[in-house]
Amino acid sequence: MPRLVLGLDQGTTGSTAMLYDVDKNQVIGNANFEFTQHYPKPGWVEHDLNEIWDSIKKAVEKVFQETSAKKSDVISIGITNQRETTCLFDNKGNPLAKAIVWQDRRTSKYCDEKRSAYEKLQKKTGLPLDPYFSGTKLHWLLKKYKPDLKNTKFGTIDTFLLYKLTDCNSHATEPSNASRTLLFNLETTDWDKDLLDFFEIPREVLPEIKNTFDQYGETKSLGFLPDGIPISCLFGDQQAALFGQACLNPGELKCTYGTGAFLLLNTGNEIKHSKNGLLTTVAYRSKDKTVYALEGSTYIAGAAVQFLRDNLKFFKNASEIESIASQATPEQMEHLIFFPFFTGIGSPYWNANAKACLYGMTRDTGIDQISRACLEGITLSINDLVNAFEKDLGDKIKNIRVDGGAVNNNLLMQLQSNFSNKEIIKPTVIETTALGSILGSLIGIGEISEEGVRELWKIDKSFQPKFSEMGEQNYFTSKASRWTELIEKIF
Repeated sequence: MPRLVLGLDQGTTGSTAMLYDVDKNQVIGNANFEFTQHYPKPGWVEHDLNEIWDSIKKAVEKVFQETSAKKSDVISIGITNQRETTCLFDNKGNPLAKAIVWQDRRTSKYCDEKRSAYEKLQKKTGLPLDPYFSGTKLHWLLKKYKPDLKNTKFGTIDTFLLYKLTDCNSHATEPSNASRTLLFNLETTDWDKDLLDFFEIPREVLPEIKNTFDQYGETKSLGFLPDGIPISCLFGDQQAALFGQACLNPGELKCTYGTGAFLLLNTGNEIKHSKNGLLTTVAYRSKDKTVYALEGSTYIAGAAVQFLRDNLKFFKNASEIESIASQATPEQMEHLIFFPFFTGIGSPYWNANAKACLYGMTRDTGIDQISRACLEGITLSINDLVNAFEKDLGDKIKNIRVDGGAVNNNLLMQLQSNFSNKEIIKPTVIETTALGSILGSLIGIGEISEEGVRELWKIDKSFQPKFSEMGEQNYFTSKASRWTELIEKIF
């Protein structure tokens, strides 16, 4: 009889269910369902929690249908999630409002007004005051809807899913998610009274904070899954990817290419505060011992390709961009720069008001060149983060472990290697976010140790800096310099 772990990866644009065979040490299937992105006003991004829950159910049903696996063989569940997206729901798990997505910028004015007062608290959180994080969104929701606090629960998506999966019996989260709220103290690894007072957040609406790998409860009254399956891991998506990439030692770095792109670097038990615009966050907490990380975020990566596909109709499938962009020549690309700042700039600049733009077009600029510029803009945004990491560390980073669907784009990976002058390492399993939650779930039930994660990680392909495809190396160095110069001038 096989022993399976179900990983639930609730992302920004869709929900994925992944099945992992413990004894074969392999992923046997995954299924994804997308859901609607709601844009009620410019800069506002919302999700319907009922649609998210429905996408989870459909993804679970589909993965079991496609693999012919038995639900009764599932020994545990791990959950990973888009992190800062903010939910309010009642005691029966019904949404009290649409979730405010991490990309949403509606609290920009609030942040501008409160920033100077917040600075004395920043060391507690490791985060700047920015609309990105959950605390400002929760403040907005509570002021807007004024719910009955006795019938109100706050959660990031992990908490909402856990509450629904356990038939409203478990209201909890863990530090990799809690550390993204602006309400969490990095040193105490708990909610902080000063921060709650600052954002006017009542403690009673917040979930309990447990270890990342822990006993969270069991499935109950679901219909699409049997009762009694233990839920043994909650994990913020980027930290789950760091864990799934086996970046268990200080100094190891990963980059996940999704809707946005996120780099995390393990700093071990040290809380390292950045002087170069990076975030300090919790990687995970195991057996009450906390591992920390530095993080750099660029809000738009795959979403820029989606923009070319959906808004400008350049191609029907996102995967087509590789062959199209490959047609552009160095001469055509010399002055063309795509700034993918559709929802502001995250680290290291932190400019919530920045907007996307295309700079340097000439009469011969077409779909090929704009597509290439889009890929370059993604990699240059990430390169800014790599540079910030190196400044904070005072040392060079040798390689970057990469994951996410976009890493199948060989041109994108080669551009990243060239602009960053690093080895880019792609693993055999690129859905490391879901995999991280699965491995965490196995730790939660005592099936494997943390060191066991390293033994399961394998390399598929690596990319070394190579400059023949786009001329001499100075193309990349001069383009990167021009990128920085224009950001400082335009934004």
